[in-house]
Amino acid sequence: MDGTELYRKVILTVSGNKLVKWLSIKYGRKLAGRFIAGDTLDEALDEIERLNAKGILVTLDHLGEGITTLDEAAGYREEYLKLVEGIAKREVQSNVSLKPTQMGMALDPEKAYENIRSVVRKAKEHRNFVRLDMEDSPYTQATIDMTLRLHREGLTNVGTVMQAYLFRTEEDVKNLLWAGVNLRLVKGAYKEPGTIAFQQKREVMDNYKKLVKMHFDQGAYVAIASHDDNIIDWVKVFAEQSRIDKQDYEFQMLYGLRMNDQAALAQDGYRIRCYMPYGTMWYPYFTRRLAEKPANLMMVLRNMFK
Repeated sequence: MDGTELYRKVILTVSGNKLVKWLSIKYGRKLAGRFIAGDTLDEALDEIERLNAKGILVTLDHLGEGITTLDEAAGYREEYLKLVEGIAKREVQSNVSLKPTQMGMALDPEKAYENIRSVVRKAKEHRNFVRLDMEDSPYTQATIDMTLRLHREGLTNVGTVMQAYLFRTEEDVKNLLWAGVNLRLVKGAYKEPGTIAFQQKREVMDNYKKLVKMHFDQGAYVAIASHDDNIIDWVKVFAEQSRIDKQDYEFQMLYGLRMNDQAALAQDGYRIRCYMPYGTMWYPYFTRRLAEKPANLMMVLRNMFK
């Protein structure tokens, strides 16, 4: 295990400590603000307009996970319906990202499906797209099954996310590409054991590139979600050598990170989409951002001491 992987595991472990979580929530909201577009939908839509003006597309995520009641899930469903309507009303260039557990998957999978289906239907009415975010491994198969079920109902404006660090992902990508599902590729941000996931950075990187190539070989559109220059530069070169048009794939990066680089990619003619979260349930998302690399933690600490 290299130093970066050890750092990631330590942060994810410590962030689960109740005292650390309490202190972070009490004092950390201002620091987390770099990664969060605002507490309200209107604040997020204002920020989307600003990014769109720079040529940056957006996928909008209302933060929330780990719910304990179906009433909470219903509340998130209603917020997402407003979110879809808000995007359409403001005519901003943004699609939608949501977490299945936010809609009740861990409590009642069928009710969660109904909640998500209502959001996807509303998005289809407005010719928009919904991405089902991939969470930790207990929900991998259920999220894939839900995505495929929606497609079978004719709701093909929904896709999901594949995590390169899982051993199973190559086979999952093959099956989902065959079904015509639009995918976002990520390395993976959860703490997973060595029995199901690659633990070395090089192994994850190699698998990530293999998954991108699988899309390009089949002429399938793919969202390449990475801040790693190794990945980004490799994609640029491979796509150019393979004569793949810049409009046939997109890069995705997180709100608050490398924003100047996102604008530069747009200026160079690449499709670039910013994953933009908003809302008050920011703690789990914030800790995963810190866990991705030491530089993110150092950036937050510098802001704290300022």
